[in-house]
Amino acid sequence: MARNDLRPVVRLRSTADTGYTYVTRKNRRNDPDRLTLVKYDPIIRKHVLFREDR
Repeated sequence: MARNDLRPVVRLRSTADTGYTYVTRKNRRNDPDRLTLVKYDPIIRKHVLFREDR
C-alpha cells in the first residue's frame, strides 16, 4: 500500500463559519466516516466542532 492510501491528509473546517481549518491525517480503517473533533478556534476564542472537509 502506498503511504497516502491508508492515512490520507484531511482538512478539518470549523463549524462556526470562521473559515479556520486544521490539517491532519486520519486512519481510514479506524475512521471510515467523516472525522469530527472538538478543537480550539482562535478567531472566536472558543472550542467548537471541526468537521472533515472534502
